[in-house]
This record gives sequence, structure tokens and C-alpha cells, in this order.
Amino acid sequence: MAERAATEVWFYHLERTGLEQALPELLEKTLQRGWKALVRVREIERLRNLDSWLWTYRDESFLPHGPDDEPGASRQPILLTTGFENPNGADALFLIDGAEPGDLAGFARCVVLFDGGDEAQLAVARSQWSVVKASGVQVSYWRQQGRGWEKQA
Repeated sequence: MAERAATEVWFYHLERTGLEQALPELLEKTLQRGWKALVRVREIERLRNLDSWLWTYRDESFLPHGPDDEPGASRQPILLTTGFENPNGADALFLIDGAEPGDLAGFARCVVLFDGGDEAQLAVARSQWSVVKASGVQVSYWRQQGRGWEKQA
């Protein structure tokens, strides 16, 4: 079995759309790559809201997912969690609302999504950026522009 390269950490600065639009689009791209995803949030209430939203966000699309406290969690292509485990063997970790990354070993990519209009989220993202950058992990910063996402750093 080939050893996986170091995790890339991508910061997504939400300015033009909210999480409810950006997250499903990024999850669709993740599944198109043949990857599994783990979406980590800080609070169970947020997890429940995302679970409901992902079932109904678009009529013509389906994102197979579930919370980590339901049977079969390890088989979910997209798993929602507040924990630090990776029971579905996800390739991509999505951090929402300032969730902590924990150990990134085993993930190909970590995506930090933060609301540009929320000062608390901006502060957490800046702190996470500094820690990740100092650790030597490959890091990128993506900002929403009128024509889509643009890599800034």
C-alpha cells in the first residue's frame, strides 16, 4: 500500500455565499474525486442542522451522508461528527464553525470553511492558519470572487 503524502490544508473564506451553499458544492467535488469526507463541527445542534440541510439543499442532487452516532457510520461517504476519530476512513476533513483539526494524519486534504462576516470565525481561522503554517504543512487560502473561488496564497 502506497504511503499518502502530507495533508494539504485549504482555508476557504466565505464572503459571497454562506456555508449552506459552499459546503454541499465542495462535498460534491470531493465525492467526484472518489474520496470520502468527514465534516467536523463543534456543536451537536449544528451537526443536526447540517444533516437536515444536506438532505434537502437541492432537489436534483443527493449527498449520501449521516451523523456518526447512527448505525453504519463507518460506511458513510460523508460523515458528520463532533469527534476526532475518522471512522469512515475519510480522505478529506472539513472543519466548520472553528472546529479543531486534531491529528491530520491519514487525510489528503483538510478544508477550513469560515464566514468572512463573523469576527469570531475570522479570529479562529487566523489562529489556525498561523499554527498550520508554522507546522510546515502545505497551506492555501481561497477567497470567493465574483467568478468563483480564487487562490490567494
